[in-house]
Amino acid sequence: MQKLISKLSQPVTFILIGVLARVLPHPANFAPIAAMALFSGTYIPKKQALTIPLAAMFISDMVIGFDSIPMRVSVYGSFLVMILIGFWLKKHKTIKHIAAATLFSSVLFFVITNFSVWAFGTMYPKTISGLTECYFLALPFFKNTTLGDIVYSGLFFGGYEFVNNLKIVFKGSWV
Repeated sequence: MQKLISKLSQPVTFILIGVLARVLPHPANFAPIAAMALFSGTYIPKKQALTIPLAAMFISDMVIGFDSIPMRVSVYGSFLVMILIGFWLKKHKTIKHIAAATLFSSVLFFVITNFSVWAFGTMYPKTISGLTECYFLALPFFKNTTLGDIVYSGLFFGGYEFVNNLKIVFKGSWV
């Protein structure tokens, strides 16, 4: 029983962090889910990596509210792609690759989700001009998305490596 509790506590804690960071007051789009997706793909076994960020999204969406199905598909689909990028990062873990993957994920999310807003929503005309306007008006959200992705990726990846290095430093010592 103790082993089961220990095995479940880490994913549940990670999901709880994602849910709280989305539900508690924060700047628009400054959220940890993209960083969770990258981190999960990089460090967590595949089955859990595919479910943890999406579970955090789903649970927090139950509190915040859901929008249209096409929008949800584009958002959740974006995070699935980020998990796959994390799978690639697993064998290419460098600060440079993590930073590039983080920025790429921000751009990917921006492009996919705002295309979905334009294609399936009613706010913009279905013209190149409407698509351009959609992307232009979303730029303030892109700024916050990118900042959130950078901050949370730094916390997740940096924190994990920091703790691992502490374990190495203190292994076999008095601790």
